[in-house]
Amino acid sequence: MSKKSKNTKEEWVDPDDVPEVDEEWFQNAHVYIGDAFIKRGVGRPPIKNAKEMLSLRLDSNVLEKLRASGKGWQTRLSKHIKEAVLKGTL
Repeated sequence: MSKKSKNTKEEWVDPDDVPEVDEEWFQNAHVYIGDAFIKRGVGRPPIKNAKEMLSLRLDSNVLEKLRASGKGWQTRLSKHIKEAVLKGTL
């Protein structure tokens, strides 16, 4: 015998209340064939100077201080390195 779950009532939604899909909806939709992803809908525009992911080893006390400086520490670190490279001091 199956046991009834408490509070399993789901609010019924009339299928006629679903908004119509227009041409714009189809242009912006992600397209799949089965589980295979075919086309991504409209998203962010591409960035001209995209950043690259890298692995970097830092002393633990340096990393601790950077993280303690708050949110955005990676961006600030990147800015300081960029300035040093452009000045020729690095």
